[in-house]
Amino acid sequence: MYGFIDTLVRFLKKIVPEPAVRPLRPLYHRTLAFLMALSYGFPARKLTVIGITGTKGKSTTAEMVFAILRAAGHKTALLSTIRFAIEDESEPNRYKMTLQGRGFAQAFMRRALKAGCTHLVIELTSESVLQYRHWFLDPDALVVTNIQKEHIESHGSFEKYVAAKRVIVDTLARSPKTTRILVANSDIPESRSFLSAPVTKAIGFSEHELTDITKSTRNVSFTYAGTHVSLPLPGTFNAMNALAAIKLGEALAIPVVTSATALAALPLVRGRVESIAAGQDFIAVVDYAHTPDSLMALYGAFPEERKICVLGNTGGGRDTWKRPEMGRIADDRCTEVILTNEDPYDEDPRAIVNAMAAGMQRAPTIIMDRREAIRHALRLALSLSKGAQPLDSARGAGNQNVAVLISGKGTDPFIMGPKGSKTPWDDAQVVREELERLHFLRNEVS
Repeated sequence: MYGFIDTLVRFLKKIVPEPAVRPLRPLYHRTLAFLMALSYGFPARKLTVIGITGTKGKSTTAEMVFAILRAAGHKTALLSTIRFAIEDESEPNRYKMTLQGRGFAQAFMRRALKAGCTHLVIELTSESVLQYRHWFLDPDALVVTNIQKEHIESHGSFEKYVAAKRVIVDTLARSPKTTRILVANSDIPESRSFLSAPVTKAIGFSEHELTDITKSTRNVSFTYAGTHVSLPLPGTFNAMNALAAIKLGEALAIPVVTSATALAALPLVRGRVESIAAGQDFIAVVDYAHTPDSLMALYGAFPEERKICVLGNTGGGRDTWKRPEMGRIADDRCTEVILTNEDPYDEDPRAIVNAMAAGMQRAPTIIMDRREAIRHALRLALSLSKGAQPLDSARGAGNQNVAVLISGKGTDPFIMGPKGSKTPWDDAQVVREELERLHFLRNEVS
């Protein structure tokens, strides 16, 4: 059914003028949500559905919850920005959106049920609310990782963005499920306010609950409820994601020690502080960070390293307010800043980069070809790791570790250009290819 509807809608889009469609769009989305849920037999009613929402950390937290549920013996499916998984069967999400429309979630849940799954972990976004894609998901639980300023243009204001998140919380409150669990970040006023929702259990989580925290460039560990928790991911922000997942597990009667064991063995979360190792003498990381807060968190995870930072601004025509702020943060935190192209859509990519540069005191290196920008960063890192003079002697001694931090794309499979054009892309793969090339060149010289 999903394939048929998807094909039909794509055909109608080509022949029906946009002005004629616009007034009917809300009715269309609501009707389609109902019909698709009906056609698949309302599968959410037969699953324990756990939603993950928030501005940042959704995908990582979803992976953590997925791992914890499986460690507890539950047959589980995952629908996220990164991938679609049913137990060990997994495929990358190449739609460049978290929650695909036209009944995709309903079709996926039916597949999960047929495979014997009892639990589903699903990312929910504020933008999916605009298309009523949260309807008929019947959640049993919801995790709100945090609320930060994002998607302002698409929603109209930060207040409307927060209101869209509250709609997701209200979906939990109105769910027909017997037990409705809400886990929300109590350090942030907007998400803390959600804890007053009429649910069965409302559970806050806060950074002050993380004790004995120890951080490195590759992992973070802490103690919670007398249990040592170690993650193969860096940063306090990932410790917070883990705390949210653990607290949800507790609410589902999963012992903390079971969650800790699952998190210690957490598989690679692609595009989320993903370390790329190819025998080089420096750190190379790919991350999705594309907001000021997430960029600061990424850079903060490498406090002692000399950071060579490659970034652009996702994406054209949206969230223009953050461009100079992103430039300012990179200027302040990085030894060298390389600005490049990300997802310009129909906007002039150079204008986007110039807006970022306007927030900087130093003149950045601008290389619009993203591969060339990554190559340049890796060459700089190679020279610095060999003991070359610092790029800026005022910003650190030559014996510091070097980290190349490439942000903004994560696992995004395309660079989006004008008129809907798509260039296949994979930041991590490009980094691997360029590291291998550097290794070859180094061997040739030696």
